[in-house]
Amino acid sequence: MAQMFKTIAPTIQTFIERQHIFFTATAAEATRINLSPKGADSFRVLDPNQVAYLDQTGSGNEAAAHLRADGRMTIMFCSFEGAPMILRLYGRGRTVPRESEEYAALLTSAFDGREPPGARQIVVLAVDSVQTSCGYAVPTFEFVADRPVLENWASRKGEDGIREYWAEKNVESIDGLPTGMRERLATA
Repeated sequence: MAQMFKTIAPTIQTFIERQHIFFTATAAEATRINLSPKGADSFRVLDPNQVAYLDQTGSGNEAAAHLRADGRMTIMFCSFEGAPMILRLYGRGRTVPRESEEYAALLTSAFDGREPPGARQIVVLAVDSVQTSCGYAVPTFEFVADRPVLENWASRKGEDGIREYWAEKNVESIDGLPTGMRERLATA
């Protein structure tokens, strides 16, 4: 039932583009495993071995800390509508700081220059393997709509409020690993 591939084939990219939610998993030595749901049309396939997602401000910044410390990341998509399938992308990830030229270039080329309120960084995954599996036990759900809550919250906070929030909640992981946000805030 499970199949492994070295690249993201066009049929797999089409599957990814139809999904409304994906999950990221990261860890570093002696840390908790972080597993986070993501959505809001924030994921892009850049090429057959590279993907990215526009990361918005959250209650923590675990993935950034884990990627700095270890780099390993798995991204999972799961079909909740239509034919069953689970898709995992394995590889090494990194964060692209919002203040960087690379971020600006990716925002323009992959996200049509649209930056939602509270955008924090872009996470890029160099994909070294792709796995599909059956997903037969996954229930079906019908997509209704994206929730506007995060963007509304970020808009109300404003740029200064978001930076204060980052300083309070996003500079280190729950296990005390640095996320890189402290350095970014010091130079901004």
